[in-house]
Amino acid sequence: MRLCVFTEPQQGASHADLLRVARHTEECGFDGFFRSDHYLTMGGDGLPGPTDAWLTLAALAVQTDRIRLGTLVTSATFRLPGPLAIGVAQVDEMSGGRVELGLGTGWFEAEHRAYGIPFPPLGERFDRLTEQLEVITGLWATPVGETFSFAGKHYRVEDSPALPKPVRPSGPPVIVGGKGLKRTPALAARFADEYNLPFGTPADAARSFPTVLRAAEQVDRAAYGKDPLVLSAALTVACGRDDAQVRRRADAIGRDVDDLRANGGVAGTPGEIVEQLQAYVEHGVSRFFLQVLDLADLDHLDLIAAEVAPHL
Repeated sequence: MRLCVFTEPQQGASHADLLRVARHTEECGFDGFFRSDHYLTMGGDGLPGPTDAWLTLAALAVQTDRIRLGTLVTSATFRLPGPLAIGVAQVDEMSGGRVELGLGTGWFEAEHRAYGIPFPPLGERFDRLTEQLEVITGLWATPVGETFSFAGKHYRVEDSPALPKPVRPSGPPVIVGGKGLKRTPALAARFADEYNLPFGTPADAARSFPTVLRAAEQVDRAAYGKDPLVLSAALTVACGRDDAQVRRRADAIGRDVDDLRANGGVAGTPGEIVEQLQAYVEHGVSRFFLQVLDLADLDHLDLIAAEVAPHL
């Protein structure tokens, strides 16, 4: 079982804050440090302001040694697929092959308006995501000395040298996630190394995972250089040594303990957290992204690493 720390820097964090948490994540023995890719806070003033996800990860690539690094998830509306493939491959090389790319349609319209980013309707966003996955994975998989071309409705690539190359020949692992039961499973089955259920309940896992696994069975994943699909879940966490500390940690992030448990999170003492996570393991989850929202509370990470991780 792999546990990753997952942060939301748009809520208010400098690079120094993120570096401190990432290094502590590594010291505690977690598998990875992941961050959202957003440009606008979803509550509070968001000071000191957003940090760019891939600029952050480039810095962390040379400021950490072991942990996996990635986005959960980058929005396909933010960047063109060619430059994104270049940037992710570069960060992957800088990290020694520790990078993963989570890629999604994008959903937060307000941040697009706030920073002048086009926000097409959902159907077009899915079409663009599909083409971006085609281009990015195609560029990475093209052998050195050959070229890559692609002609889609939204993106066209002509005779690209498909450079630079990431560390792994097929490219960094790709994560696709969501709760949709049609287009998302199909995209995950074809392009992803991992399917992530974001902030869902065990009931959501029972509904989503069989759907995506059936979709994967219908695709010749080996032809795309893909191993069996990994299943993961992203969950907000509030862990405490006793009930009072659990409540304080939930209060610090503006959540109610019972609401957190019922709506895409886990909350309680270490033993209770283990029990809640096991409900997802029973549905096939082999990696958790624990969303930590209070970045000043490093003791929270210590507690999870010492008293939750060993029991999973």
